[in-house]
Amino acid sequence: MTKTLYVISCAAPPARFVTIGIRAAQDRGWDVALVLTPAAHRWSVEEAGGERELEELHELTGHPVRHTYKLPSQSDVLPPPDALLVAPVTLNTTTKWAAGHADTLALGLITEALGLPLPVVALPYINSAQAQHPALAPAVATLRKAGVRYLLDDGQDDGGFTPHAPKHGRVGAYPWGLALDVLDGFTDAPAPEPRG
Repeated sequence: MTKTLYVISCAAPPARFVTIGIRAAQDRGWDVALVLTPAAHRWSVEEAGGERELEELHELTGHPVRHTYKLPSQSDVLPPPDALLVAPVTLNTTTKWAAGHADTLALGLITEALGLPLPVVALPYINSAQAQHPALAPAVATLRKAGVRYLLDDGQDDGGFTPHAPKHGRVGAYPWGLALDVLDGFTDAPAPEPRG
């Protein structure tokens, strides 16, 4: 039986190449559904191919690309997730997630996931200046304590994304494969107990 992976992408440069992560996950047998933050959705519509790009992502995944909450009267258009990959995740989303904010669909899904028996992997894309922000370390610690595998190379985890100098990011080196390897390890193990 195919398992469903929600890829939650924030407005960071690797989101412009989310198809790399989607295809890699599909190659590993995942049914992928894509959820964008409002800013990442705006990038897709205004900076890329517009609605055509969203249609191509819909065609690639077989699911509508979501970015806003549905109305209470509307049915869910995505299957329930078996795991979540938050990639790329920004400083903004990381700190809001750790604080329990749910003012966007993306945040609502990942904050709720902390209380569900779902594997959650987060792969950041931040620069070295952002990495020094005093809100980051406690946010990452909170998320890790809640069971999230937050893949930041900060000496607290087994490697992960290494922050780059400002304006010197290497989008082509974004480690989608690492996140999927960790996710595979997560999902090969017995399902985690609900948190909280």
